[in-house]
Amino acid sequence: MDTSRLTAFPLFADLPGDDLAKLAAVAVEIEAGVGEQLATQGDLGHAMFAIESGTVDVSVDGRQLATLGPGQVFGEVAVLGAGIRMASVVATSPVRLIAFLKRDIWALERRSPETAERLRDLMDQRRNAGRDPAA
Repeated sequence: MDTSRLTAFPLFADLPGDDLAKLAAVAVEIEAGVGEQLATQGDLGHAMFAIESGTVDVSVDGRQLATLGPGQVFGEVAVLGAGIRMASVVATSPVRLIAFLKRDIWALERRSPETAERLRDLMDQRRNAGRDPAA
């Protein structure tokens, strides 16, 4: 994969060239149609996904939390934290995704602590957003 596709994502935009090249080398392209289930709450999560085009809905316990689109990622909580998918994700349009396996994200975490910190910040934001303020 050409590294310029990854630099379109704010999360990866300022990675050093060598790290970017290593990440691009292990990236897997995935396409999905409207209505396809991309992640299921409660399943084991082995990959994180970056949305190159299209949109997805994210829901927890059947309640929609967010719509994500190009430049955004999902699956980081399962990959970096819990190991279990904390939400379900369904394509709401044809989507093109770039997938990164857990082992590749862990390797990036060792090489680029700044990127890992951004992923962990995103993970914390999403965990907090999913909490019921009344709980």
